[in-house]
Amino acid sequence: MTISKGDRVSWGTSQGRTQGKALEKRTSTFQHDKQKFNASDDDPYWIVESEKTGASAAHKESSLRKI
Repeated sequence: MTISKGDRVSWGTSQGRTQGKALEKRTSTFQHDKQKFNASDDDPYWIVESEKTGASAAHKESSLRKI
């Protein structure tokens, strides 16, 4: 599965699955919302925006499902 910028994706939360949009792929260490993430080419992260709240978060690509 390949995720591209703008794709609708879903991910798991403690309240169940939620949906949003993939905004930006990260493949090197970065900070988001005061947290550090160790992304790499082999283990990329995506900045995603929740459809429900509009909040952005970082998630591993492997935890996202394209919808």
